Amino acid sequence: MSQDEPNDIVPGDDPRTDVSGKGEPDDEQADQEALQTFGREAMRYSGRMGAPMPAEATRNFRGTVRQLAKITGRETPVLILVIVLAVMSVSLTVIGPWLLGGATDIIVSGVRESSIDTSRLRDRLFTIAGVFGAAWVFGYSQTYLLTGALQRSMFRLRETIEAKLHRLPLSYVDQHARGDLLSRVTNDIDNLTQSLQQTINQILTSLLTLIGVTVMMLTVSPLLALVAFVTVPLSLMATRTFAHRARPRFLRQWRTTGTLNAQAEDVVSGHAIVTAFGRQDQERRRFETENDQLYDASRSAQFLSSTMQPVMMLMGNLQFVAVAVVGGLRISSGAITIGDMQAMIQYTRQFAIPIQSLASMAATFQSGIASLERVVELLEVDEISPDPEPMPQPPPTAGRVEFDDVHFAYEPEKPLITGLDLTAEPGQTVAIVGPTGAGKTTLVNLLLRFYELDGGRIILDGRDITSLPRRELRSKFGMVLQDTWLFGDTIWENLRYGNPDATDAQILEAARVTYVDRFVHSLPDGFDTVINDEGDNISAGQKQLLTIARAFLADPAILILDEATSSVDTRTEVLIQEAMNALRADRTSFVIAHRLSTIRGADTIVVMDGGHIAEQGSHDELLARGGPYAELHAAQFAGEAT
Repeated sequence: MSQDEPNDIVPGDDPRTDVSGKGEPDDEQADQEALQTFGREAMRYSGRMGAPMPAEATRNFRGTVRQLAKITGRETPVLILVIVLAVMSVSLTVIGPWLLGGATDIIVSGVRESSIDTSRLRDRLFTIAGVFGAAWVFGYSQTYLLTGALQRSMFRLRETIEAKLHRLPLSYVDQHARGDLLSRVTNDIDNLTQSLQQTINQILTSLLTLIGVTVMMLTVSPLLALVAFVTVPLSLMATRTFAHRARPRFLRQWRTTGTLNAQAEDVVSGHAIVTAFGRQDQERRRFETENDQLYDASRSAQFLSSTMQPVMMLMGNLQFVAVAVVGGLRISSGAITIGDMQAMIQYTRQFAIPIQSLASMAATFQSGIASLERVVELLEVDEISPDPEPMPQPPPTAGRVEFDDVHFAYEPEKPLITGLDLTAEPGQTVAIVGPTGAGKTTLVNLLLRFYELDGGRIILDGRDITSLPRRELRSKFGMVLQDTWLFGDTIWENLRYGNPDATDAQILEAARVTYVDRFVHSLPDGFDTVINDEGDNISAGQKQLLTIARAFLADPAILILDEATSSVDTRTEVLIQEAMNALRADRTSFVIAHRLSTIRGADTIVVMDGGHIAEQGSHDELLARGGPYAELHAAQFAGEAT
């Protein structure tokens, strides 16, 4: 998706409050421990180490519910119809006990008079059957429409999240654990969907039933209604208390779930490394620590949510006993009929059921809102700056790249690149060398606008790259990185990813030129061999060959080669260098390399150190100067000789 697509979710500006601060001290301490654990995992997959993440503040309940209203905003007409159907269904349902009471009175009166009016009784029973049948139809329609509205809303929310991920700056992705991000996109949305599906219909029906039953109880017997209402304040206080204490626990539960997912994904992705270093016990202990925290958070949240139900049942039973005792006295005095008492007993039960349901659903709803808070936090992350409008007919790319007084820092207090000037003419090969952390790969990130500059400009063919849409800018580049990345798909489809419009002949030619066909023909399924999710059913060198072939197929105007041959053997490296020489013909190329033997033929070699260009020139020129490059060359080849 492009970043210009509309976003259905409009982040709110409601104030943030620290929910845990309103709870008990041990809750606050547990929240802080969970956040600290989350912070320790936050930088695990980043390409650099940055400052720890700040502690997250929880959003207030009302603000998050307002976000839920915005999410379901498109379904407003359907939701209004759902409410109308719910009112009709509940109205007919609460009339039922009164009609049944009337039927009872007909029978009691007939027994006393030794003659039951069967015609009147039959009409009353048919009316009751019709009322309950109509109530079922309205209730069924209400549930059907509400389910569709909620599922469509969650469908759009998933689309919004997916589009948001494409608009997140790389810096945010670098600074957050993958497991936690995946948990927000999958676990939290699934929990939100299930919670809303279970609770919205019951909460709506329970509230309307509570109102309808209250009206009918006051109509039949105001005195018995007041007796029944005695337990209402206690029920409301209990519900509010449990809900207030449960929400921060549910929030901590889902945060800890995200942290545990990050740790598990960490171990699965690095399974070979964990095994090779014999760190299984350490990782097991770390998992047990995270799992214990999740257990404590989940047990606390689920215990509180489960406790509400028996408390509400106790209140309902006390209410029933009070109404039965007072009602019996009223019947003996002739103040009410047996039919009215029967209706009141049914209404008392009906009055208790929605309160119990609301108490039970409140806990489930709290869990869903806790997940929604985490989703909204992701939706409110600052996005990349908007793209400019694309040119109707962009000119062909010549490939002149100029870094003009470029300044950049991953962290404001730690500048990495300061005042860098560098020019690559069309068709030139610029090699970038230097020690680890000198800023070599950072230049690539800046060139592709994965990160924005703090100062200066990068100019491509006379145009500032910030004036180019990102899609247009990145379409001009082909990349082969040291860290290979392939899909869990066939080799053929992984090659086609470089150019979806490529013909079969072009794919086969790219495989031949980059020597991919040599090892592919040795595989049982050839080009139809499926690369598994971890990509460990082929060697690291073979994966790198595939990424080189993919870049070859893309036929870009500018090449970026970041240690592109680091995982291949010496003989294959020679062959790849020949392929790269053909690939780099008439293209501007940036080659980042540690092995100086691979960049001797570069037009310009740039030696970086501490974010500055220490020196630049051809291989022979730099050796003759006897500067940093000559020292690197001597150290490297002296080591090889030794």
